[in-house]
Amino acid sequence: MERPIDFSRGRYLLCGQCGRRWVVDLDWIDRWEQAREFCPGCGVTCEVATAPRVTVDPDDPALADEVVAELVWYHTSTQSDWPKHDFNPAAELTQETRLRMGGDHHVAAWAERQRAKALHVGTYEAAIHNMLRRIDHQADHGSQFYLYRVRLVPSITVREGWLIDPSDFVGDVVLGEVCPPGVDVARYLNYHEDPGALSLALGRSAIASTQQIAIPSLSGDDSGWADVAVDELELAAATSPSPAGSRPTWGRGTASPKRGRARELAAPLAQRLPVNLRRQFEAAAAFDDSQQPEAWARYVVGLMSLLLTPQRVLAELDRETGRGL
Repeated sequence: MERPIDFSRGRYLLCGQCGRRWVVDLDWIDRWEQAREFCPGCGVTCEVATAPRVTVDPDDPALADEVVAELVWYHTSTQSDWPKHDFNPAAELTQETRLRMGGDHHVAAWAERQRAKALHVGTYEAAIHNMLRRIDHQADHGSQFYLYRVRLVPSITVREGWLIDPSDFVGDVVLGEVCPPGVDVARYLNYHEDPGALSLALGRSAIASTQQIAIPSLSGDDSGWADVAVDELELAAATSPSPAGSRPTWGRGTASPKRGRARELAAPLAQRLPVNLRRQFEAAAAFDDSQQPEAWARYVVGLMSLLLTPQRVLAELDRETGRGL
């Protein structure tokens, strides 16, 4: 069961001070985070510890235990075989790294902690948001990402109710802490990716199958933007003044002519997106001087397709054969 995809939908807020709950748009939340809005019930701003935060939409279908396994879920990863059936996090450690970690005993303990971590799946919006966040904050610019559509085992047991996002500061959740014996899946309110939506923490055994595509893989309908962008980048390189000396000076903290022009070309595209995705999109769309202009332009168009025409992405997933776990 697919859910409607809407990056710009309204979000429910719940005030921890007066208990008021109401719906706002993303522009309101952006102003709120700058202390330019206040709770209409009690007047508190974001600077107060009990200030309003996003909360779950009461009409979210994932609130119904019996529907959780019927819904399709999504995940983005740089792993081309997520989730690995026989996950061995120590497999690629060199002997030198093992020694630095304190030897085989410490490596084994570390590997067990890694295997104890929950997997995460969420809405399509949360999966794309996760990719953009990683590019922006975790040095994943230039990495190949994959989008996974996830179907769950029909007989899973869902933990009652939902949790406030249990992730630690690096986004990890210990599976056993949220899914006690007899429970396969725990719902949690996602604060960071598709804020206000429910995501799931679960183990590998709760996943029945996945479909995967490399992203961004679609050119979409760019109305000629890519061709114009390529011409503009080539013109910027051809008309830029020759830097003094034998090497370009823009490698020392200033943008090269192509990088600067690429930033200008991407800025109007970012303005077409919800306010909470604009900065991350600009980070993902940053031009690298090692890229060919045409490859960069097609990549940017693919990013826009993920955000503005998700039905194209779902259609591509429909053509992929599912992989059972």
